[in-house]
Amino acid sequence: MQDEVADWLISQNIEYANVISFGVVLALIALMAIILHGLLHRILLPALERIGGKRIHTWQKILTAKNLFPRLAFIVQGVVVYIQAGVWLSPETTTHNFLHIAARLWIIYYVTLTLFSLLDAVLLISRRNQRARTLPLRGIFQGVKLTASILAGLLCISILIGESPIILLSGLGAMTAVLMLVFKDPILGLVAGIQLSANDMLSVGDWLEMPKYGADGDVIDIGLTTVKVCNWDMTITTIPTYALISDSFKNWRNMSQSGGRRIKRSINIDASCITFLSPQEFKKLHKSHLLAPYLDEKNREIETFNTEKKLDLSMPINGRRMTNLGTLRAYLTAYLRNHPMIHQDMTLMVRQLQPGPNGVPLEIYAFTKTVNWLEYEAIQSDIFDHTLAVLPEFGLRIHQTPTGYDMRALIGTTTPGIAQISAPDDNARPQHTTGTAGPETSKHVAHASDQGV
Repeated sequence: MQDEVADWLISQNIEYANVISFGVVLALIALMAIILHGLLHRILLPALERIGGKRIHTWQKILTAKNLFPRLAFIVQGVVVYIQAGVWLSPETTTHNFLHIAARLWIIYYVTLTLFSLLDAVLLISRRNQRARTLPLRGIFQGVKLTASILAGLLCISILIGESPIILLSGLGAMTAVLMLVFKDPILGLVAGIQLSANDMLSVGDWLEMPKYGADGDVIDIGLTTVKVCNWDMTITTIPTYALISDSFKNWRNMSQSGGRRIKRSINIDASCITFLSPQEFKKLHKSHLLAPYLDEKNREIETFNTEKKLDLSMPINGRRMTNLGTLRAYLTAYLRNHPMIHQDMTLMVRQLQPGPNGVPLEIYAFTKTVNWLEYEAIQSDIFDHTLAVLPEFGLRIHQTPTGYDMRALIGTTTPGIAQISAPDDNARPQHTTGTAGPETSKHVAHASDQGV
């Protein structure tokens, strides 16, 4: 077309026909580009945004918000400029080659950006779907973006040097080792993300615990190279994605989905206060509506056994007898069975652990009906408040290490802060047993330290 314009100018006896024709063609190309830009970005795109904003479907709003259509418009502009350069300019001119190269680079650039916008839109749409939310799509999409960026860069270089991309790819074979080193983390992260998704090992929103990295909280993001965890103290911990495959971690998702959270805590009973249940204690505890059925059944069972064996019950070690600790275990079991916030379909027991220097551990093992942290802690605290308060009713006491108060009481302190040895009093009643706290100090042991959940 440029040659035809130049010939026509020459026929009109106009000087500098070639220069003028060249300027006219460039002006036409620029004018068409400006007109097309105005139509797309001033009329069509605002109309699409208004339509998308009024739509009730979320995906239409997301596509509009992620700059997908403006980038598509830029692709169209690049294609039009490329076609115009081939139509208006002579293939032998430098300007023709320059516009062709610039238009191709422009198209590749905006095709890549359009792909990024499309992936971002798909990611946002997927997060609104419960099933798709469990997939580590963000890491996979980041891997796709990285691959697309590399390919786009190779295409741009091949266009600039005028060689086929295949030649560049074959030349990169010698740099495989270097590329593997540079992109080690993204490659490992991409593989780890696929494994996490395929095996349903982790998803956004799961409670993850990984002490090696100081992570204990909710997963807020699974990326190509890192996983972000919002800890309970509101700090953010980042973990390499591949570390979730190579190292061990704890996922609390099943606990959250089960509907029950475990209570596993023990109190230490002073071994010196464990005795057989006396008739007076039996009569007193029989008034408890939770214990009465157990006491009646157990008493009949023991009497039947002792009668059949014809044992001499004047000796305490002969025959079977109830103990205050065993009765406490039965009471706590009945108490938990009747507790409205304890899950009755899950494991529930009150058991003894191995006795040690700190007494006899009595452990409560049960599950609450809620997994909410605040509600769980309140239920657990109420149960152990009650447990500590009823111990004196069974003639039991908590084992605790002697404190300065115990030492002053033992040696008869008369002035605060000054220890004085008083004369022994035969009628004095001992206040404490060494290494233990008596029933009269039970109000001081209500704050016994936790043994762990």
